[in-house]
Amino acid sequence: MNTGPQNSWFDKDFYAVLGVSKDASADEIKKTYRKLARKYHPDNNPGDTKAEDKFKEIGEAYAVLSDKEQREQYDSVRAMAGGTRFSAGAGGPSQGGGGAGFEDLFGGLFNGGHTRTRTTGTGDVPPDLADLLNNMGGAGGMGGYGGYSPGPAKGRDITAKTTLSFTEAVEGTTVKLTGPNGFKVSMRTPIGVKNGQKIRLRGKGQKSPSGGEPGDLVVTVTVDEHPVFERDGNNLRITVPVTFDEAALGAEIKVPTLAGMPVRVKVPAGTPSGRVLRVKGRGVKTKARTGDLLVLIEVVVPKRLGDKARQAVEDFAAATASDEDPRGELLARAKAS
Repeated sequence: MNTGPQNSWFDKDFYAVLGVSKDASADEIKKTYRKLARKYHPDNNPGDTKAEDKFKEIGEAYAVLSDKEQREQYDSVRAMAGGTRFSAGAGGPSQGGGGAGFEDLFGGLFNGGHTRTRTTGTGDVPPDLADLLNNMGGAGGMGGYGGYSPGPAKGRDITAKTTLSFTEAVEGTTVKLTGPNGFKVSMRTPIGVKNGQKIRLRGKGQKSPSGGEPGDLVVTVTVDEHPVFERDGNNLRITVPVTFDEAALGAEIKVPTLAGMPVRVKVPAGTPSGRVLRVKGRGVKTKARTGDLLVLIEVVVPKRLGDKARQAVEDFAAATASDEDPRGELLARAKAS
């Protein structure tokens, strides 16, 4: 098995690739990557193969260092690389039955490569070090040494990230994921996918080097905010302004929906600001249930009043005047606490 700078975490200094220190913060790594990505992007360097290779290299580095778990695993691998290496040579483990050298073994398992979605660079998910070392230990020993004969290994998982609009997340959409290594796959997102949710596509990861099952593609979804609607589980929330007379006398108003067509909602007379009206079945539709549209009423107070309007408000105040203080109960509770 051949290990080189293109195929092994041992031989790649991702911090040096991005030009940051090993203690660099996530924000510093992100800013540096964006600057370099713009500089070496193929669109800005047409026909420049060196720039394209550099773009792939910084994409691979960022894919690992931007992921907390992968960064920790990478740091562990690099720390291990700082010690003594064992290769399949004279007097090495390979003499005990043709087993791969320690360096070759890890080089093959932690080879590079990354996948990009339409929005963010990504990277391979390396196998768990603890499980790997446990499998190599024990009575069986290393592969081909002492009789240990592992079955075909599953291919590695690949992680990816994509960003959906609010509507795409609620209604479902098809996303095309592509990468500089030629990787392409179309993914149909579930209806009602949530921000931060991970979608696993079975068998869409790296191929097994030993004839086993391919790995999976794990896509993390980021959902953009909507200028009008907010999601509350399977319900959608919207704030709707109403005039004073509509709230006081009652009215029937039009309320927008995510589907596009507005619905008519009855505002009962005497509705205060802050009351929530529920419209059944106008929320997020999932296989389990369909949510509702929650309409938060916000009474709008005019900033300027004409003479007639001012007189009308003053007449209203005089007509509804009473000795009861609307804030009296609030003040009493505050004193009692």
